[in-house]
Amino acid sequence: MIDVLQGVAMATVAVFGLAVALNRDPLPQAMVFTFFGTSLVVLFIVLQAPDVSLSAIVVGAMAYPLMTVLTIAKCRGRSR
Repeated sequence: MIDVLQGVAMATVAVFGLAVALNRDPLPQAMVFTFFGTSLVVLFIVLQAPDVSLSAIVVGAMAYPLMTVLTIAKCRGRSR
């Protein structure tokens, strides 16, 4: 049962990673990256690595997408 759960978690990470790589517009890419970061957290929890999952929560699911969206908003504000 755990092997199936690990396989599903790894497949989800692969799908979201591909979606991030194929997305060219920065704003939707930041949104998809949030889902990618969340799927990484789930994978790390399934693989029983709680310390890595806590770090991934902060970086992958919150800090990086927030900084990307704020940077895009500031750059678009200057161009107007």
